[in-house]
Amino acid sequence: MKHLLLCLFAGCSLFFFSSCQSSEANAGAMDASSTDAKYLADWSSLEKVKEDPEWFIDSKLGIYAHWGPYNVAAFGSEWYPRNMYLEGTQEFDFHKKTFGDQAEFGYHDFIPKFTADKFDAEEWAQIMKDAGAKWGGPVAQHHDGFAMWDSEVNPWNSSDMGPKRDITGELATAIRKRDMKLITSFHHARNLQRNADEKEYWSGWDSHFPYNPEWATSSTEEPTRWLYGNVPEDEWYPFWFEQLREVIDQYNPDIIWFDVWLNRIPEKYRQEFCAYYLNHAAKRGQEVVIAHKKDDLPIEVSILDIEQGGKKDVSERVWLTDITLSNKSWSYVAGQTYKDPEIVIRNFIDVVSKNGIVLLNISPRADGSIPEEQRTVLNALGSWLKDNGEAIYGTRARLEFGYGKAKAHDGKYGGQSATVKYSADDIRFTESKDQKTIYVFFLGAPKPGEKVELKSLSPINYPPRFPVKRVTMLKGGKELEYSFNSHGSSITLPAEGGFDEMATVIKIEME
Repeated sequence: MKHLLLCLFAGCSLFFFSSCQSSEANAGAMDASSTDAKYLADWSSLEKVKEDPEWFIDSKLGIYAHWGPYNVAAFGSEWYPRNMYLEGTQEFDFHKKTFGDQAEFGYHDFIPKFTADKFDAEEWAQIMKDAGAKWGGPVAQHHDGFAMWDSEVNPWNSSDMGPKRDITGELATAIRKRDMKLITSFHHARNLQRNADEKEYWSGWDSHFPYNPEWATSSTEEPTRWLYGNVPEDEWYPFWFEQLREVIDQYNPDIIWFDVWLNRIPEKYRQEFCAYYLNHAAKRGQEVVIAHKKDDLPIEVSILDIEQGGKKDVSERVWLTDITLSNKSWSYVAGQTYKDPEIVIRNFIDVVSKNGIVLLNISPRADGSIPEEQRTVLNALGSWLKDNGEAIYGTRARLEFGYGKAKAHDGKYGGQSATVKYSADDIRFTESKDQKTIYVFFLGAPKPGEKVELKSLSPINYPPRFPVKRVTMLKGGKELEYSFNSHGSSITLPAEGGFDEMATVIKIEME
């Protein structure tokens, strides 16, 4: 924080955009408008980007972590910073009982307790790698306004407070050492207190922290007001952008992912961000990805993400879903429970078969340790991918994703839920880029010796494009009997079994 913190605590304004750093703060806009800029800060120019580079389509799986000062309470969810100020919530009552009155112990008082004693970036990166992820990284900033990187822009950051470590920088180094790409996710569009009445309590839906004259959330002092978002809009929106620019300049992320409420950021700033990021990447020869939810950015510029769900059919455009391992919240809480590996793996296959990619969330404890229950699920996923990754990585969706008996219920945020229960009666497909190999997934262990009619591959549906020369079990390579002709398409499974209880994969090779 250096000169900025000296200025802060000497009573200077944090709003540096109109002070000595004004030329630096406007660098993004200048880059976008310069004659050598590849992308200008308008949608017609930005839409020229290839929003889905091939490395991203090939990757299929990434992992990130919800982790920050909100983990210290280990209660409720990652929304604890907001809910601890909402009377009538369990978090409000828990906070008063456990930590004291909100006027005496505010959210900022958790930060010194967020010491991350057991955080090991190398260990985290290896866990992600072993699980089969091709990219990974931190939640760089959640709604709470705390930056998980070494920031000159935001005084509330992990390098100067709490752990006093550059969490994003350490993870970026460890992840890239393993030939993985880096994601940084941003949820801070909600941090601004919008339309707050300075004279009375207010808890608007589109702001994270409720305003109350009795609490620190109403503070106009430096640097407190920046954590709680009690800042005029004309100061806060540049602050939103500058934090993104800082992470881009320092860590060169391959993916920047946004949570909802991005549509509450004025279009001008969203355009300037996209232009800055894409021009920065172009100068480095880097193909990057922007991800958004709902309609917060144009689909021609950014990948659509569906939270805790997925498409109901094959999508023409590549899409993304962010999914938890846990059942109760995105962050670690006491008493957390977790999804069975079968649900995680089978849902993953379903997503890939529909031209989607999974962003899986882990939730470390406040000290930085990853619970053994989460490791168990990740190990199962990694083990399955070691045997069957050929049918996942680098593949493409077919025109029909598959069929079966599973009943998909609607997801809360669109499409279908990520907790559908599949069985061996549910079949999914992927195929190689040259369309000469088809992979058939049984979402469970099928019956030994069974002759299976592959309805999707029948002559009147979507049959193999070339003559079939071999059908094998992907794991082990055992050859199977098959029939692909004008009458139908079928395979006969081995009588001795040997199937994978998670999901069994058959490989169909063509001439």
